[in-house]
Amino acid sequence: MNILIIKPSSLGDIIHALPFLNALKTTYPDSMIDWVVSRNLKGILQDNPLINELVIFDKDAWTKVSNLPGTVSEIVALKKRLKLKKYDAVVDLQGLLRSGLITFFTSAKSKIGFAKAREGSRFFYSKKVTTEGSVHAVDRCLDIARAMGSDAIAVQFPLHVTPEALIRVREMLKQNADYILLAPSARWETKKWPVAHFASLASQIKQPCVIAGSRGDLKLADELISLSVNKNIINLCGKTNLAELAALIQGADAVVCNDSGPMHIAAALKVPLVALFGPTDPEKTGPYGWQTNGLIRVMRSEISCSPCLKRRCKKDLACMKNISPVSVLKSLKEIL
Repeated sequence: MNILIIKPSSLGDIIHALPFLNALKTTYPDSMIDWVVSRNLKGILQDNPLINELVIFDKDAWTKVSNLPGTVSEIVALKKRLKLKKYDAVVDLQGLLRSGLITFFTSAKSKIGFAKAREGSRFFYSKKVTTEGSVHAVDRCLDIARAMGSDAIAVQFPLHVTPEALIRVREMLKQNADYILLAPSARWETKKWPVAHFASLASQIKQPCVIAGSRGDLKLADELISLSVNKNIINLCGKTNLAELAALIQGADAVVCNDSGPMHIAAALKVPLVALFGPTDPEKTGPYGWQTNGLIRVMRSEISCSPCLKRRCKKDLACMKNISPVSVLKSLKEIL
């Protein structure tokens, strides 16, 4: 079979879909599987041996009115490309209008998605799969795999870390082979553990700390370094692409981070992890299997309004501030 997976974003969501990819490839080892991904996230899937081809598009540009002519041109080219591929099955794991339209562009007879997909995308499917909304995102994707005939039981994350990325990371770290990775950023402000707490934690860690993040996190990293008495902190914000980020996480002794993409990468790579949660629900979007995994600690404070699932807070981010650096250090020592 020729199969197309549509899961353009976000980073954590793509990681959640990897067990689905593994389940399909295990059940149909001779299948050719392509994946639609946003241009800015292609690095996490490039060179994955289970993926035949990446179908890349500029997801963010589609939302900009100023880029309308370019978007229309890209849509026309994408539609033509997908028609030529003649897929047997297309699976929309995103469940939004944009992904529904991409599903519609294909000539596949079997178009599969979630029964409760949003923005009308479910109207483009020939088969709608009902899943339990309260379960983890990984399990929801695997429900679709089972609906496609997969009987794969073991949950595996086929996250490929390239040798080239490992070499580049070793060059960046120089002699620092043992380190704790700190990822202090997150897409929502409400998900961020206070930078002063990260600095306090770093001050109590004896080994080198490496800060990971994008170029936009440089100010956050500089503040963390200025507040910490640990003088062996390496700031790699903005210096790694996604492939190198995965390699950096894989090489860490442990990772401390908010609910974010790096958290899911660490869990997928089975790296010891302390994950900090406030407004979001770890039961649904936490590091997969954290309840029974001795290498993972999910830290939460007992605040009645958490999880609120809100990007803005009226209670001074108490759910994140009340997670003390002392308790995080204790958990870090336990997993180490």
